Amino acid sequence: MALPLPPGLTPPETAFLCEMELVTVIPRQRLEGLSLLGGPTVPLQPPHRTPLPLWLALLLKRQRRANILPPPWLTPASLTQILSLESTIPSFSPPPQLPLPTSTPISPPFLPSAIDSAPSDALPYHWLELGEMILDAAADDVPDADGVRRLMRDLREVRMAKLRVGVGVLEGGREVRMNGVGGMEVAEARAFVGGVVDGLRQIGASKEMARKEREAEERDNGIGGLEEEDDEDEMDL
Repeated sequence: MALPLPPGLTPPETAFLCEMELVTVIPRQRLEGLSLLGGPTVPLQPPHRTPLPLWLALLLKRQRRANILPPPWLTPASLTQILSLESTIPSFSPPPQLPLPTSTPISPPFLPSAIDSAPSDALPYHWLELGEMILDAAADDVPDADGVRRLMRDLREVRMAKLRVGVGVLEGGREVRMNGVGGMEVAEARAFVGGVVDGLRQIGASKEMARKEREAEERDNGIGGLEEEDDEDEMDL
């Protein structure tokens, strides 16, 4: 018997979807275009930069057929700026703006947010998993890869702390704004947030049950009946 699947996307599923993001590669040899489900790719001609899906770029990198050009936000200067912003505001840093409509519809989160023309001052939806994949497979293409890893780790800790603080307001019945939260962050925090929500729901149900039991006990003791009689006497007067 198959076990029930957890609600929402798991971290491995989120990382799989991230591989559809477009990144910029610099080919090292000529390659013909490929016919993919998402559409044909353009032929690769060194040293012209070409956008490709991340999964294909990683494959060509492992085969030493192309180098991956890191997106503008995956640099020490950009990550330092974003980390400074994250440390000074209570909310998450704003995501990149949506591109202008084109003839080919592109639906979020599958946006060209990791190509060489992406903004350098905003983290895209798949920033965490995309950065880790590039650092794992193409660390030699990333300037100061060790510094980038440290900054990404610091960013992850700061943003996860904000998520935990935001979950704390659920007890007061308020809502949590998730603007700017990345896909992997949502996948990793889903179990924690779901547990908190279930716990609050159980606490609310127990409080409601205790209130009903207290009211029933008061009626059995005649407290409610005495109060009704007093009200009738006051009306007669």
